[in-house]
Amino acid sequence: MCGRFVVADAGSELVGVLRVDLEGDDLPAPSYNIAPTDPAAIVLDSAKTEPPTRRLESARWGLVPSWAKDLSVGSRAFNARAEEVEDKPMFRNALIKRRAVVPASGYYEWKTAEGLKVPHYIHPADDSPMFFASLYEWWKNPALPDDDPARWVLSFTILTRDAIGHLGSIHDRMPLFLDPDFADAWLDPTTENVGDILDAAIDAAPDVADTLTDFAVSKAVGNVRNNGPELIEPAE
Repeated sequence: MCGRFVVADAGSELVGVLRVDLEGDDLPAPSYNIAPTDPAAIVLDSAKTEPPTRRLESARWGLVPSWAKDLSVGSRAFNARAEEVEDKPMFRNALIKRRAVVPASGYYEWKTAEGLKVPHYIHPADDSPMFFASLYEWWKNPALPDDDPARWVLSFTILTRDAIGHLGSIHDRMPLFLDPDFADAWLDPTTENVGDILDAAIDAAPDVADTLTDFAVSKAVGNVRNNGPELIEPAE
């Protein structure tokens, strides 16, 4: 977890209660089968202004730290264990200053039953947006000239924690869910008590998990080329 998720809305419809100040020009279209290395919208608070500017930006799924030699590192860093990020060089600096929120409609997880893996779609029971705790980084491609707008790549990872309740019967991990009321504290780049913020997010995630529901869906979701609203219909 989490290896696929769904974003059925775009722009301000996607973030709603997070009160975004600025929306990027290249936001991804809605997608029902977002996979690692795909673009997705993330929310971040930019500390370049005072107070920070809350931005909705397109980012590559799979964290690429500034010291990486190429983008391939990101394909192995689309998830990060929340319990370990303070000690991992890959994620430690991002945790301190570059925390983000990934808004989504839901996500997929595969449940193993009688030797078979069955995909389940997990989402809020009231179909409101859900929010994953995330970390982001900027990476500069040394192979491109300074004036190339593609030289800077924004990327992100989704944090996970032990699954609880009915989600634990599907998979042993789940995203680190954020309550919208906690998002401001998580996003604040000026906070100094990062460990406390992380611990509070880990502790509060089960409350959000209890509001989620799930059902089995078609195995077509396993193919990244499939992408449409039929993927989130209950399996027949």
